[in-house]
Amino acid sequence: MRIASIVGARPQFVKLAPVCRAIAAHNASGSGNIHHKIVHTGQHYDPLLSEVFFTELEIPPADVNLGVGSGSHGQQTGRMLEQFEHFLLEDKPDAVFVYGDTNSTIAGALAAAKQHVPVAHIEAGLRSFNRLMPEEINRIATDHVSDLLFAPTRTAMDLLAREGLSQRAVLTGDVGYDAVLFNRELAARKSQIVGTLDLQPQHYGVLTVHRSENTEAGKLESLLDSLQSVAAQGMPLVFSIHPRTARLLPDATVLAGRYPDVRLIEPVGYLDMLQLVAAARMVLTDSGGLQKEAFFLDVPCITLREETEWTETVQAHANVLTGIDGRRLVAAAAGWEQRIRGGEKFNFCRAAGMPFGDGQAAGGIVAETVKFLEQRR
Repeated sequence: MRIASIVGARPQFVKLAPVCRAIAAHNASGSGNIHHKIVHTGQHYDPLLSEVFFTELEIPPADVNLGVGSGSHGQQTGRMLEQFEHFLLEDKPDAVFVYGDTNSTIAGALAAAKQHVPVAHIEAGLRSFNRLMPEEINRIATDHVSDLLFAPTRTAMDLLAREGLSQRAVLTGDVGYDAVLFNRELAARKSQIVGTLDLQPQHYGVLTVHRSENTEAGKLESLLDSLQSVAAQGMPLVFSIHPRTARLLPDATVLAGRYPDVRLIEPVGYLDMLQLVAAARMVLTDSGGLQKEAFFLDVPCITLREETEWTETVQAHANVLTGIDGRRLVAAAAGWEQRIRGGEKFNFCRAAGMPFGDGQAAGGIVAETVKFLEQRR
């Protein structure tokens, strides 16, 4: 049985790791052999956003790197489509795993569907209901061309049913939760990031901003003005900055003068980010993956967006949506601060009834894929 995984961005590498372990466990069990190939599109090509994740998460090296690099959505997706199609024609896999909602996801799904190769979408059924987000278009299109839809939550299952896709959908839980459970103790043992940055646990916040709608001209600096107001209240912010976002900022001298309590650092590996979040007072982000990681680690979150595909985190009162409105952002931080100073202890997953599963999603995904392919035969 031959399965290909197509990945290209940091969140996908995190999701790929549990699937690789589950395939290895399946092969070791004597239940049959899965020949698994990894195709890296090169969407994230900076070593800090790519190679470090393969190393830390012990993911086998990619069998193929398409090396597409950066470009507009159309350029990037088009190059991926063309090159992944060549791979499919030569390798002839029995199925393709696609992950999440990036350009690599939609390119892999479309190329495979057009070659009549079954597509399994890991993290299916997510909807933000904001079609201005390119990720939303990628999610919807990928779900509708896929043969197997692996939904991380019951909410995702309900949304797939609403679109007439329930016959292809399986509730598996979230592979991101698998990853956090597997790696959080490893991060606590191996990561020295908190000490290296001379941070005091529970007295700093973690910040990430990368979405285009938040980094347009004028918006990023206005957002940073509001974040500086939050940080100045005694919670300095550690800003792990995406290379694309870094290019939009003024030089270091201007930054230090205008935002003295916002500390920029280069992107860090998965284990370092887990440890940074685990020891943080709160997380402020526009990243979908970091919202969940904060939730899994019982760290309060403020999402710098008007909507989220991870509605479970909001319903569990673990995540506050503020967009980039300064007043709402400052008020949300003050609200979390009041609860923290009041001695409240957070246990978001259990209090919410474990909406992301039990940490065994990848095993279920592999088992369901094997069953599907055996039935096709």
